Amino acid sequence: MDCYSPGQGLMPASFKVRTVPLDNDESATEDVLDPDFGEAAIGRVAPVDSGLWWIVLLRAYGKCSGDLSLQGRVDVQTGMKMILRLCLADGFDMFPTLLVTDGSCMIDRRMGIHGHPLEIQALYYSALLCAREMLAPEEASTDLVRALNNRLLALSFHIREYYWIDVKKLNEIYRYKTEEYSYDAINKFNIYPDQIPPWLVEWMPSKGGYLIGNLQPAHMDFRFFALGNLWSIVSSLATIDQSHAILDLIEAKWEDLVADMPLKICYPALEGQEWRIITGGDPKNTPWSYHNGGSWPTLLWQLTVACIKMKRPEIAEKAIKIAEIRLARDKWPEYYDTRRGGFIGKQARLFQTWTIAGYLVAKQLIANPEAAKILINVEDTELLSAFSSILSSNPRRKRSRKGVKQSFII
Repeated sequence: MDCYSPGQGLMPASFKVRTVPLDNDESATEDVLDPDFGEAAIGRVAPVDSGLWWIVLLRAYGKCSGDLSLQGRVDVQTGMKMILRLCLADGFDMFPTLLVTDGSCMIDRRMGIHGHPLEIQALYYSALLCAREMLAPEEASTDLVRALNNRLLALSFHIREYYWIDVKKLNEIYRYKTEEYSYDAINKFNIYPDQIPPWLVEWMPSKGGYLIGNLQPAHMDFRFFALGNLWSIVSSLATIDQSHAILDLIEAKWEDLVADMPLKICYPALEGQEWRIITGGDPKNTPWSYHNGGSWPTLLWQLTVACIKMKRPEIAEKAIKIAEIRLARDKWPEYYDTRRGGFIGKQARLFQTWTIAGYLVAKQLIANPEAAKILINVEDTELLSAFSSILSSNPRRKRSRKGVKQSFII
């Protein structure tokens, strides 16, 4: 775009099929794929999630079909390495999370998710685990695997420790001290207690919790994002206790997150002046519509995988029963609007592929829960051991500065 190209390893969000004439033969034509890397997208946003989903589904295909020849092909191995190198590249960031622009995932319009959105981090973690399983053992990949393992450990600690919110953590944030310049600061990101939104204090149940939407210096996005939380369960980015607590919260807040049509893509919606400032007054993302608190039936399959993993399929079954009352009758809309998901979305496409696919996958997984294993990442015992070691050594300790009697700020 405008004489600039993104890094190698970016995967297109979509392809168009073009019919072009063959050379030297005007009567003959051929179909060619025309990829869109974001240069034709609304807002010209690069699709960060495409390559991550591709790695996840590549592993799922191998486990489902038993055909491992595809993931072993030289071009496929090269593709995986290109994606990993792009994601693992060093930058200016202090955090192990992926730094992305707004609109770089399922929410592909301006919604205030720039920075380190949970959905990208959950997919990132899952893709790293899947790639580690599939990478061919060779000396040339040693450094890449080492960087991958280091990132997995740092990422899991960062998300579990700093993105988690429940009543106890909310009370801790409420009592935070600010402007702590030191190595042993408790409020590492200088979060101001006044950032806690009034709705959250009333909304947070006594039992349950979730992973917040985003974390940056002096900023926590307290919105609940469904896909990021569900995929954190599936990928084992969330701990077992956290995973159960996320499902507890969905049950406790059923009328807000499911109501008449599962599942809210995020909660709550941006409204009023906040909506105008953050979305730029986006007429498609009006409150309780589309990405701004709309209800997306395609999320049924991610909910089902998460519930099966935690041995709580009854939650998914209840959501499926609600959805199938209306989906076929409403001609399989892309999304639903209003606080309860009562209206077909004002710009929703009908007979939407991912709505139909999400429902079918959810139904088949409920009928055959064992099939969910092709998508689930089991907790890595080595990572768990290393994570426990970090916690036991107290991450808030001071750095040792032997030999230094006095320090100065310059």
